[in-house]
Amino acid sequence: MTKEKYFDDSQEKKSVNSAFFDGPRKESFKLTRFIYNKREGTVLGRNTESWVKIGIFYSIFYAALAALVAMCMWVFFQTLDPRIPKWKLKESLIGTNPGLGFRPMPPHENIESTLIWYKGTNYENYRQWTDALDKFLAIYKTPGVTTGRGQNIFNCKYNSPPPSGKVCDVDIREFRKCTQENNYSYHKSSPCVFIKLNRIYGWVPEFYNRTTDLPANMPRQLIQKINVTDATELNTVWISCEGENAADVENIGPIEYYPRQGFPGYYFPYENSEGYLSPLVAIHFTKPTRGIIINVECKAWAYNIKHDRKERTGSVHFELMID
Repeated sequence: MTKEKYFDDSQEKKSVNSAFFDGPRKESFKLTRFIYNKREGTVLGRNTESWVKIGIFYSIFYAALAALVAMCMWVFFQTLDPRIPKWKLKESLIGTNPGLGFRPMPPHENIESTLIWYKGTNYENYRQWTDALDKFLAIYKTPGVTTGRGQNIFNCKYNSPPPSGKVCDVDIREFRKCTQENNYSYHKSSPCVFIKLNRIYGWVPEFYNRTTDLPANMPRQLIQKINVTDATELNTVWISCEGENAADVENIGPIEYYPRQGFPGYYFPYENSEGYLSPLVAIHFTKPTRGIIINVECKAWAYNIKHDRKERTGSVHFELMID
């Protein structure tokens, strides 16, 4: 190889290497100069005056946008009442047919279950259920502190409904064997389950009474109860609990209701008054058969309560098992 040829090859290599390394350096230099150009005094391609102008523009723009949203929200909230729903009864999604709820509910990890189950009379075995009832009933025990009901409570009776703006008291001492002091009878293998009617604003029950034709599917025990009830106490949304199937009817045993077998009419209509608490019925299963799952169905009874087992309207289902 001649000197001239060697020299040419070296120059060509230098030229390639220079192009390879200088390219990224130039790009990096351009990016740095774009972020901050000391010579022209710009940041991201804008000088101080330009940044001030764009800052003022967007400040005014977002302030106007926030004011417009705030004004729309203010107008919207003027159409709403914090206590009274805009859509009621037939116009609402809830409708006019209330359902029932029960307590205690299974723990959150078994949220889809409706089984109340425990083993024997040992406290640790049934503790989760009594603790759940303690928590549920806590608001009923200290109404003045937890709900501000102190000024609002009225001692209601069938012949003296609450005045406007007042709410009826729910005296948990009337639950007798189904109180915290009695462990809700779980220690005697005769547990208590509390039933409540779901709230529907403005709903007024149409009561059954002696002169009304009672439905053919109403339990015989409840029919007898209504027939011997004093006329002044017939304004009641009645409650019945039975075994769902023939085997369940045989195993469920006697049932007691506290403080009465239904919800007195003076608790209705629900109008979201301050301190209102839903009335409760304690269902005491006095001697259920042990070691077997018992399917229980409780129903609420009034002219304008329809029952649908599939949709669980007007009723509630749960299972009971004491090992």
